[in-house]
Amino acid sequence: MNLKKFIPILDWLPQYKGDQLKGDLSAGLTVGVMLIPQGMAYAMIAGLPPIYGLYASTIPLILYAIFGTSRQLAVGPVAMVSLLTAAGIGAIAQGGAEVYIALAIALALFVGVIQFALGAFRLGFLVNFLSHPVISGFTSAAALIIGLSQLKHLLGINLARSHHVHEIILQAIERIGEVNWITFAIGIVGIGLIIFVKKVNKSIPGPLLAVVFGILAVWGLGLTEQGVKIVGEVPRGLPSFGVPSFSWEDFQALIPIALTISLVSFMESIAVAKAIQAKHKNYKVSANQELIALGAANIGGAFFQSYPVTGGFSRTAVNDQAGAKTGLASIISAVLIILTLLFLTPLFYFLPSAILASVIMVAVFGLIDYKEAIYLWKTNRIDFAMLIVTFIATLGLGIEQGIGVGVILSLAMVIFRTTRPHYAVLGKVPNTTFYRNVERFQGLETRDDLLILRFDAQLYFANTNFFQDVLLDEVIKRKDKLKAILIVAESINYVDSSAMHALKDLVQDFKLNGITVLFSGVKGPVRDAMAKASLIKTVGEDHVFMSIQEGVDAFTAQSDTVKGEDMQEYVLQTNI
Repeated sequence: MNLKKFIPILDWLPQYKGDQLKGDLSAGLTVGVMLIPQGMAYAMIAGLPPIYGLYASTIPLILYAIFGTSRQLAVGPVAMVSLLTAAGIGAIAQGGAEVYIALAIALALFVGVIQFALGAFRLGFLVNFLSHPVISGFTSAAALIIGLSQLKHLLGINLARSHHVHEIILQAIERIGEVNWITFAIGIVGIGLIIFVKKVNKSIPGPLLAVVFGILAVWGLGLTEQGVKIVGEVPRGLPSFGVPSFSWEDFQALIPIALTISLVSFMESIAVAKAIQAKHKNYKVSANQELIALGAANIGGAFFQSYPVTGGFSRTAVNDQAGAKTGLASIISAVLIILTLLFLTPLFYFLPSAILASVIMVAVFGLIDYKEAIYLWKTNRIDFAMLIVTFIATLGLGIEQGIGVGVILSLAMVIFRTTRPHYAVLGKVPNTTFYRNVERFQGLETRDDLLILRFDAQLYFANTNFFQDVLLDEVIKRKDKLKAILIVAESINYVDSSAMHALKDLVQDFKLNGITVLFSGVKGPVRDAMAKASLIKTVGEDHVFMSIQEGVDAFTAQSDTVKGEDMQEYVLQTNI
């Protein structure tokens, strides 16, 4: 067994070079500093005390560095997974904060087990069933929900927890008179500071500067007396080891959201990992190993009070820009968080909740991908419709239902496109042996007595009826003039038993009606399957050709030999 394949750190660590340390140290410290306010803010999105965001930024980072194939991916709490966590647990949690926290930790364990199992059984391809337009629509809607869910902290008013945008906005409007304007001002300054610093230099930790500003403002001006809400006491010390506790009922209730988080978080992680890897040619990202690594990170984290984590877009970009060369950068980030937990948590006592809200809002509103919607409107209206339906469903129905609608849409489009694939009636380009789609090219040579049809998909039970209907429609258009059909099989890479039966019936029926069926460009595996099903025998071995032109020439030669004899009678006699 090649351990380096399953434990990638064994590959890069022995080859570690001293000149890599500078980049890893710089990136690790930068991302670690960025993680402190982000982790605390994202924990609030998940409905957890801020300290759990820091817990989730320790053990999972180290485990991913050991098992992950990406050298730059920054794992930890992210906005999307935090919102999904809140949406899933909020619907079932009863019994107070302790029960809620226990369920969040158990959820991390379930997510980890699912991801690890998917990776171990090489099932990473399942994520392909979520199309990009669906993910874009879902992400944009979720970003709106996440951002608006922080209005209560930004405005300093009490709003009931909701994952529906219209409910949040209506509540905010109803309570507009209760806004704490000092809290609002702190939040707006925090947003402005983060955006300004980001434009000046992306490697400068804007969120941390906003945190420092907020703490100094509240502490120096005594703003707690003005009703500004603060984080308060943040427990000092490392997360304790413990086995996640849950009941069978909890397991049944959490599995659907665990499966959702497993797939969505993996998609987010693998997308950014591959995007960054394209800039680095010294390693390769393995989707299945990434699943194993994320699974290990979540499983290990669950035993140290972590809620679900994954790779994040913004931190990964910063990690790469800051010079990360290996997974050591993530380990350095985790060490910085551990030092913070041990010695620095008292400094966050006066941190205003409005600043954490500003960190969240700037991060998630950047995920609203309006450019993709504009692009799809111009290039592909079907994909645009999928994006909009998913967007509206997520906003109107909620997070879980929105991703469910997206999955159904993705699967429906896969089924639709395979059951009604592209086909083309071909004509000859004058003075050549090339044949092209008559609907896309002008001036092609066609014949009333010969139909040349190319089917651009596998032939199987779900599209066999469509193939038959297409063929019969084209035959009817030519009425009594048609004498032969040449099926171009260059794009057919598989034919199942249902399609074989249908093809044999078609060939026999056409023979009875005086129409010859020819094949060209049949691939080896398909030809073998046709031979086993006796379809080659039914068609005739001399009616299967290497190229379209060979088939056309053979039919033309046979037609010329008739010399006025009734073609239908000739076909029946010679069984052509």
